[in-house]
Amino acid sequence: MLWKIIGVVAVVWIALAIIGALIKGLFPILVISAVVFGLYLLYKAVAGSGNSTESRL
Repeated sequence: MLWKIIGVVAVVWIALAIIGALIKGLFPILVISAVVFGLYLLYKAVAGSGNSTESRL
């Protein structure tokens, strides 16, 4: 029974270490992509679509 508990603790510890490393590695990419997406949305909002209903009248 003791070995099962130690095994479960070891598996959970390894899983958390892997998840932590993935988050640490991917977080800068997530931040950069969020900034780029925000700048893209800002550009589209400022530039306008060019084919609104007011321009057809």
